[in-house]
Amino acid sequence: MDETLEKKLDGAIWVARSLFERGKATGSVANLSFLHENKVYITASGTCFGTLQPNEFAIVDMDGNQYDKLRPSKELSLHLSVFKAKPDVGAVIHVHSTYSVLWSFVPDLNESDCIPEHTPYLKMQLGTVGLVPYEHPGSQALFDAFDKHVENSDGWLLSHHGPVVPGKDLKNAFFVLEEMEESARIAWELRNRL
Repeated sequence: MDETLEKKLDGAIWVARSLFERGKATGSVANLSFLHENKVYITASGTCFGTLQPNEFAIVDMDGNQYDKLRPSKELSLHLSVFKAKPDVGAVIHVHSTYSVLWSFVPDLNESDCIPEHTPYLKMQLGTVGLVPYEHPGSQALFDAFDKHVENSDGWLLSHHGPVVPGKDLKNAFFVLEEMEESARIAWELRNRL
């Protein structure tokens, strides 16, 4: 294994475990991916962020064709959609973090930018957060709905489901995800107080 890939895998495992240990990802429902030499490395189906290992990444091309026998996360299409629409993105993280999911239930959110700018940091690190209407996780209907929104925002909140966050690399995506979850928490806490 080349040294650059090894560093990316080590970084991915650190990100996954950090999110798991702090309750931002649970069970086997979160997924993350990164690019390496024109290939997408994505957590395999059924993997857990808390126990993730370097050999638990499926490898696919940008059309989803597999290079190995591991089955990729069922939400691979979300990741591929981001990589295709945003050429500067090198990594994507999707979790079901509590405050982002709670915020997605608030009625009448702005679909092109759904998290209020109570602090400047989410806008500084990411930009806009589009709200994608609810469709069943892993379904073609979800992927179609996401494709309709992917170019209109810089990051996304799947309604009743969780954030999809891009970054130039996994560490950057991790920082952005942390900021999105904190912004959603602040918005949730303030929603009846302002």
